[in-house]
Amino acid sequence: MNQRKNKPFILRRPFPYTYKRVTLSIILINFIIFGISYIYPAFFQYAHYYGAMNVYLIDNFHMYWQFITYMFVHQNISHVFFNMLGLLVFGLNLEKAIGSKEFLLFYIVCGALSGFFSYLVYKFTGQYRIFLMGASGAIYSVLFAYAVFFPRSIIFIWGLIPVPAPVLVLIYALIEIGSQFLGSSNVAHMTHLFGFLAAWLYFVIRMGIHPIKIWKDIYRH
Repeated sequence: MNQRKNKPFILRRPFPYTYKRVTLSIILINFIIFGISYIYPAFFQYAHYYGAMNVYLIDNFHMYWQFITYMFVHQNISHVFFNMLGLLVFGLNLEKAIGSKEFLLFYIVCGALSGFFSYLVYKFTGQYRIFLMGASGAIYSVLFAYAVFFPRSIIFIWGLIPVPAPVLVLIYALIEIGSQFLGSSNVAHMTHLFGFLAAWLYFVIRMGIHPIKIWKDIYRH
């Protein structure tokens, strides 16, 4: 009976720790898909239609896989390059900290949640023509998680300006909020913010960690 009581809740049951460099595999898959799309434009059209996330296609043709596949479809070389650079910088260290299985689950769940939250907004605001693509939501989740596990880490913006990781999350959040309501570009700023939200939910529900409390405790001492 005691052993049964001491077992963690199923959603918080940890994986055995392994480190397989899943981050590099995700990066490779993204570049392969983009490379094929670049060489064969017809494949890009196919990937764009079936892989990117679109409210109309999900609602009418039940393409629910798009909540995951949209993360692996990118518009151009700069889009995929900077997303994968962010994943490389923050993802490897995060994967080492939590293990490859946990990292993969975190990446897929947070990316899917970012897409789902975006889908809800698009659906209820009547934006049926938008095709959401790119790993940015998942990458922002990784950045958030990095700041939780490495709160004292200093990141140099443009290689010159030192910024603590939690402060960088706050800066990015403010930039994305401002860009969402004041900007006019086709960048999915809302999905970036949902990446932060998805990561926060993952920490609270899956890991039992409260990020704000961690950051307060770190900078209180």
